[in-house]
This record gives sequence, structure tokens and C-alpha cells, in this order.
Amino acid sequence: MRSTVGLDVAAPAELVFRLARDVERWPELLPHYARARRLRVESGGALVVEFVARRQVLPWIGLAIPVTWRSRTWSDPATLRLRFAHLGGATAGMDVTWRIAPTPGGCHVEIEHRFRRTLPVPVLGQLIGPDVFPRFVDRFFTRPIAGRTLATFRALAEALRDDDLQSARTIPTNTVR
Repeated sequence: MRSTVGLDVAAPAELVFRLARDVERWPELLPHYARARRLRVESGGALVVEFVARRQVLPWIGLAIPVTWRSRTWSDPATLRLRFAHLGGATAGMDVTWRIAPTPGGCHVEIEHRFRRTLPVPVLGQLIGPDVFPRFVDRFFTRPIAGRTLATFRALAEALRDDDLQSARTIPTNTVR
């Protein structure tokens, strides 16, 4: 199964890329991320990171569900892409690609999720259909978290768009909440 979320950002593509590629800073930049802890660095520079994000359930009272996963992550500055291979959690086996493309008004950012795993219990997956589990995870967890991530990076990048691109390295913490 494949799912995509995207939006336009009125800021340079390179700025959005610099903000997003520093995954270990996501908890400082994204209010719904509680942790991004590096577990190891692999040959070639890819990081294996444990992420914890909060999926809002009842935002008016602050109720959220913690969602945890591990990903192998790397970026390609030449193509402005970020990649995540999910190694653990409910999304184990999912491949994620961020594509950041320049546009006349700034850039377009798209996150593609490719689910390669069905229900963790094979017999149950056969009874209810192979795509039910990935569709549930996508609808209730992946899309809401990715959508909020994109919206927050858009707000950060648009607030910084008039600054030098180097400022993306020194963004104050808790800029957007």
C-alpha cells in the first residue's frame, strides 16, 4: 500500500531540506515529537534513530497517544530527499521518502509512505484482508503525524525564509508550538 501527503511552502527548498534532515533536532522543532534518539551510525552515514511522537486524540484537553518506531534514516542533498526505512514498531517494513522540489513560490514537499507489511498476525490478516492493518495505521497514525510534521516545518521555514539559509542551523528551540 502507498500513501502520500504533501503541501506547498513559501520558502526555499534548501531551507526546508536543512530543517528536516536534522532528525535528531525534531523534538526541539516539532511540538508533537517527544524523542529522536540516535541508536547508532551505520557505514555510509545513515543513522538508526528511535522516534517517539504524540498522536493527538483529544487536543482540547491535551490527550495524545505516544507512537514509537525505529528508522534507518539518511538524506541526499543533491536531490533534496530524505529517506526512512522503518525497522521497528507498528510501521516496521515501511519505506518513507521525503521529496522537496523547488517551485516558483518556494517549494513543494511530499512524503510518500510505502507499507510493505500487513497485519502482524498472518492468520488474522487473511481473515480481514491484507490491507486493513496498513490502512488503519495510515489513517489514524501515519497521516496525522506526517501532516502535522509538514505543517510545522512549513511554519518554521516561512518564518525564516527571509533569513540567510545558514540560520536553519541555529534555529532557537521551541520556535513554533
